[in-house]
Amino acid sequence: MDSRAGIEPGPRATWVGWLCAAVVLCIWSSFILVARSSASRTLSPFDIAFLRFAVSGVVLIGLGWWWRRRKPPLASEWRGGLPAARWAGLGLSAGVAYCGFAYSAFFFAPAAHGAVLLPGSLPLWTAVMAWLLLGERSGRQRLAGLALIVAGDLLVGGASLLHAFDGGTVWIGDLLLLCGSMSWGLYTVLCRRWRVTAVEATLAIGSFCLVTAVPLYALGVLGGVIPSGLHAAPWSEIVFQGLYQGLFAMIIAGMAYTQVVATFGPVRSTMITALVPPIAALAAVPLLGEALVPTTLLGLACVTGGLLLGLRAALPRTAPLPRPEGAT
Repeated sequence: MDSRAGIEPGPRATWVGWLCAAVVLCIWSSFILVARSSASRTLSPFDIAFLRFAVSGVVLIGLGWWWRRRKPPLASEWRGGLPAARWAGLGLSAGVAYCGFAYSAFFFAPAAHGAVLLPGSLPLWTAVMAWLLLGERSGRQRLAGLALIVAGDLLVGGASLLHAFDGGTVWIGDLLLLCGSMSWGLYTVLCRRWRVTAVEATLAIGSFCLVTAVPLYALGVLGGVIPSGLHAAPWSEIVFQGLYQGLFAMIIAGMAYTQVVATFGPVRSTMITALVPPIAALAAVPLLGEALVPTTLLGLACVTGGLLLGLRAALPRTAPLPRPEGAT
């Protein structure tokens, strides 16, 4: 159902929502594999974030110009039509914080851990943020699903924490993954609370990162304060990361996900991505040569079961928030 309208969306809106959900599913699954494989390359996690912000920012300049021509009231707002505080809130949560945590995490944790703790934990953090910011309470069935997610997180994160005493560093990646998931959960709920459309949110994140993170990072690298692999990386790696992270992972997936939130609501939207953890974790075995240990498999099963249980609980839910005028 449309989380902002309080009524069931029409057939066209429903099909658009499910199409966007499929796009998010494909990109989010591949994102985990690409991010993990990047750990063995030349670029640092912050180099990758820099390329993501720079490429998406440039593309969004053109998108913003086109959007302003179609939506004249947006012409005076280069922040995606949002007030400064909301612009910064979306940019910090879904841009700087999420990318900083997620890219850094895969330099420590395997893809299977990322599959469980990043998208797999998203419903948990979204439910927490929805409770804190919207006063939205979860029913018994959804709480049972969230409990399974917590159990899966503990199985995966707890096992890596035990190895920390032997000098292991996977737990660092696990902690960063949880922080990244929490950042995206906050963004998800903020989009609903502020009734932000897909285009507005994507423009806001792109412009914020372009005018804050990009110049600051560039100055840090040029000044020798921040270590970087940009000068040593082959052009093929730089171009691929820039296009994939900036165009697909940032713009296309970001707009698609925000549209899913607008159609189905924040908590249900995160449940729709229930296939991301098993797809990414299983694909990492042949593609990255990673092994799935028993605790990871059990944690993956718990998280996937929790996601599916939460999705089932979310199907009949209504959320009577008004749709703003002009929203699509």
